[in-house]
Amino acid sequence: MDTIHVRGARTHNLKNIDLDIPRDKLVVITGLSGSGKSSLAFDTLYAEGQRRYVESLSTYARQFLSMMEKPDVDHIEGLSPAISIEQKSTSHNPRSTVGTITEIYDYLRLLFARVGEPRCPDHDLPLAAQTVSQMVDTVLAQAPESRWMLIAPVVKARKGEHLHLLDSLRGQGFVRARIDGIVTDLDDAPELDKKKKHTIEVVIDRFKVREDLAQRLAESFETALELTDGLAGIVSMDDDHEIVFSSRFACPECGHSIDSLEPRLFSFNNPAGACASCDGLGVKQYFEADRVVMHPEASLAEGAIRGWDRRNVYYFHMLSSLAKHYGFSIDTPFDQLAADIQKTILYGSGKEEIAFSYVNDRGTVFKNRHVFEGIIPNLERRYRDTESQSVRDELAKFIASQPCPDCHGTRLCRDARHVFVNDLRLPEITAMPVGEASDYFDTLNLTGRKGEIASKILKEIRARYRFLVDVGLNYLSLDRSAETLSGGEAQRIRLASQIGAGLVGVMYILDEPSIGLHQRDNERLIKTLNHLRDLGNTVLVVEHDEDAIRAADYIIDVGPGAGVHGGEIVAAGTYDEIIACEKSTTGAYLSGRMQIEVPKHRYQADNTRLLSLRGARGNNLRNVDLDIPLGLLTCITGVSGSGKSTLINSTLYPLAATELNGATTLTAAAHDSISGLSLIDKCIDIDQSPIGRTPRSNPATYTGIFTPVRELFAGTQEARARGYKPGRFSFNVRGGRCEACQGDGVTKVEMHFLPDIYVPCDECKGKRYNRETLDVLYKGKNIYEVLEMTVEDALIFFEPVPAIARKLQTLMDVGLSYIRLGQAATTLSGGEAQRVKLSRELSKRDTGKTLYILDEPTTGLHFEDIRQLLEVLHRLRRHGNTVVIIEHNLDVIKTADWIIDLGPEGGSGGGQIIAQGTPETVAEVPESHTGRFLKPILERAQIS
Repeated sequence: MDTIHVRGARTHNLKNIDLDIPRDKLVVITGLSGSGKSSLAFDTLYAEGQRRYVESLSTYARQFLSMMEKPDVDHIEGLSPAISIEQKSTSHNPRSTVGTITEIYDYLRLLFARVGEPRCPDHDLPLAAQTVSQMVDTVLAQAPESRWMLIAPVVKARKGEHLHLLDSLRGQGFVRARIDGIVTDLDDAPELDKKKKHTIEVVIDRFKVREDLAQRLAESFETALELTDGLAGIVSMDDDHEIVFSSRFACPECGHSIDSLEPRLFSFNNPAGACASCDGLGVKQYFEADRVVMHPEASLAEGAIRGWDRRNVYYFHMLSSLAKHYGFSIDTPFDQLAADIQKTILYGSGKEEIAFSYVNDRGTVFKNRHVFEGIIPNLERRYRDTESQSVRDELAKFIASQPCPDCHGTRLCRDARHVFVNDLRLPEITAMPVGEASDYFDTLNLTGRKGEIASKILKEIRARYRFLVDVGLNYLSLDRSAETLSGGEAQRIRLASQIGAGLVGVMYILDEPSIGLHQRDNERLIKTLNHLRDLGNTVLVVEHDEDAIRAADYIIDVGPGAGVHGGEIVAAGTYDEIIACEKSTTGAYLSGRMQIEVPKHRYQADNTRLLSLRGARGNNLRNVDLDIPLGLLTCITGVSGSGKSTLINSTLYPLAATELNGATTLTAAAHDSISGLSLIDKCIDIDQSPIGRTPRSNPATYTGIFTPVRELFAGTQEARARGYKPGRFSFNVRGGRCEACQGDGVTKVEMHFLPDIYVPCDECKGKRYNRETLDVLYKGKNIYEVLEMTVEDALIFFEPVPAIARKLQTLMDVGLSYIRLGQAATTLSGGEAQRVKLSRELSKRDTGKTLYILDEPTTGLHFEDIRQLLEVLHRLRRHGNTVVIIEHNLDVIKTADWIIDLGPEGGSGGGQIIAQGTPETVAEVPESHTGRFLKPILERAQIS
């Protein structure tokens, strides 16, 4: 069968669609945001493919696998087992890294275990392990008739008289020993000074090198090795030349040894390989003094340290007693106290006892004498001992992280850090950017036995590195924590892993793999998708990128609108068929019939009104000096990994938020200075993190619509007659909610051999509220029916209520007409969550002096959605605000007033400003990759 037949698909907003999708092709599903693309790709095709596969397994196997709900579809034929690669961040596990996800790290562990050379951490000498046969061969290779002693070092540079040891050696029948370099009879052994270090080596045998000595030497070596746990040596009796042998991996200088090399030694998730100090996490958390002393300009009495001022009587009396003992005033500003006093306050009095007096509420004075613990040790103890999550969350505000001082952030134990392959250690390889490491392994040439052992391992390592390079991730390093990856990066890593798996006959479903990818890298990504297809797989991609749509074998355009206005197949076919379709909005944009216009006039930069950041050098930034013109829409561009996020999200935003918003937990990356913040009054970062982590959070609660809605219901005649307050209409508190499901609307049923299922609550039938609350109507609708409305319907319903209508209009403006007011926050995509945040900010009265920072706001947006979004952003700019956008989308970049382009490459090859100015200026800079792609677009706009 060469076609997937879908009949009667009604999942979510799909309108009973029939569709035929070619198998073993690259198929792109496109359409407006909310039109039903994900409902078709993930909730219908993937859900059914996965469900059928899991259903084919045994009952025993099924209990370990989550089973998808059966989609609302009449019939699907020709489906393969499905693998979904979504945008979700890979893992919140701090032990997960790029290396562990891609499995390259497993192959590197194997490589180092099989061909690595361990060295002594102190002397940098190879830790060589030899068999008895090899030791004998080494001796027989010495000059014939030369005289040697075979010795066993039983004590090496250790203090003591060692009387018991010497007696024991005499009892075992040994006659001679070399003590501190001098050979003596054990019966006449000198008295040893117990305060000095001594070395004792037992003389096992004395011999002249001859051919027939092999058997005798083997027995002597075995005796020596048994005596010393693996160490032996031979000393020339002619010139004192010495050769050391070890049957274990041991240092000939100090005897430092390790067991045989195994892959687990190089795993930071295994006790054998993890750094004991940080447990393999690479970082250590600590209470940072600068965070604890929140207001150093204030005195202790005024609250320099929160929780230790006059309002906390116990701790305040403790500090007063401390001040009396050391002779300082609690009314002196903290930053004016002597450094040793500050240190005592923060870290304690050591062993020095202090007379403390405490006064309780009744005025009774208690006196006690003890050492002062110190504020930071006090916080550490309370954080460690508390069982209260709220206390832990409060104390966490004072905690910062730093690389582990013992393993320097490498996560590995000392022995694992000193094993070398071709003079490189494992942490040095994992710290390399993927592109650089790929080149290194391509040229790595191990010879002899090591080369034979490593050949298959290197083949796998090279292939997996190449796959990462092909999906545009050449700037990442393997030691990068999975927590820090963007959704697009995480998805492309999983894509690279799937190619490495080499599966055939599978249906892959991807969600916008081009997110966060510069146009320059698109070609390589498309090549990767084609490679996945050519292996014999069906590749379905939900995508808006023009290059990906052009490259598709088959295109499905879902629409025509969003929500209830979507759910239909507007067009399906080849690229040429789509652009010829009059009804297709996608076709209209691809053919040029519709387009996002290049502005005729751009706002001009005023050099007297700049936000200036100097000497930014976080991550790969190379002392960057950044000037952002205020009052303009500025795009920060550059290839993936060039330093955009570090410059804006990790440096500019923390500085602005700390200064303008009073943020206390943000730490800016390394920089010299910032100026110009006095010209703006607040900074708002609109990112793609979820608007809530529980299903109870929704667009209505987040945007503030729910409060006036509840007040409206509480103001109705029926509600007033019953004495209902606004809280009655909340599903989060007792009173109005259904207590059977506690306002969730669903109850969980455990199914043992099947996944847990959530069924509508029997009591409220999924409506979240009790019957009495639902009896209260506003304009004929109860509170549940209002929460089920789409934004579009709600705007018509609440049009006469300005406070609600204004907020709903901003949700419409950012293209979210189709989402329901009560839709669980957990079901919103990253792009939708970002636009909900944007709408909340738009609904506030702006001052015209706000700095807005957005990170790839076009994620998940169709050409038409982008046009709507740009209208909103330009409106903010028209009001005098400054809008800074990190973006790859050329439709956004071409409409910007100002561009700052970073590069030229990603990772260590980036971190510099390559070009800045208007789009026309940047387009003329030959070194700028962004300018190269921008130039033809601007030229086409001039012609039209």
